[in-house]
Amino acid sequence: MDSRLDRIIEFCRVIDREKFVTRRTYLTDGERLENDAEHAWHMAVMAILLSEYSNEEVDVLKVVSILLVHDLVEVYAGDTFAYDEEGKKTQRQRELDAADKLFAQLPEDLCVRMRSLWDEFEQWETKEARFAHSLDNFQPLMLQHASHGRAWKEGGRKLSEVLKRNEKSALGSKELWEYAREHFIEPELLAGNLTDDTGEAGR
Repeated sequence: MDSRLDRIIEFCRVIDREKFVTRRTYLTDGERLENDAEHAWHMAVMAILLSEYSNEEVDVLKVVSILLVHDLVEVYAGDTFAYDEEGKKTQRQRELDAADKLFAQLPEDLCVRMRSLWDEFEQWETKEARFAHSLDNFQPLMLQHASHGRAWKEGGRKLSEVLKRNEKSALGSKELWEYAREHFIEPELLAGNLTDDTGEAGR
């Protein structure tokens, strides 16, 4: 029996749990919330299609790899809601502990490879990581608009919160961030699904 293969397959079984980690963004039909695996798949495809809009030329395979790996730790740490200020206080340590536990289940070389992709996303230092973050912010905004701002309306979200959440989005793609503001955020402000507490609507 190949113990290396056993470990890899067991890891693949464990990460199936990502399909059970529910996010707070509705799918385009507004009927149910997406899960982490759907989120990762969607962004991976978007990375292939939208890479030309990165601020810098990127290694698309690296971006796709980062996006597919970046939320795997949530099989142990759970999803931390973007607007949960209390949850965010412990998020970093919970996710570090989860990364240690999760990636250690792989053979050493694969552990290093997968952990390095996760760390790269967290550290924001490479152009691929920055573009991955831009997509990680862009995709939920797209779904918010497609679902008529349902989650924003239910949560009583304010424009200042959304802008704070996306304050680094332009670091990876100025063009995608401007598109999101014009085509996703502003229409929901006008529809009353997002509260304008900044006086910036339409700017």
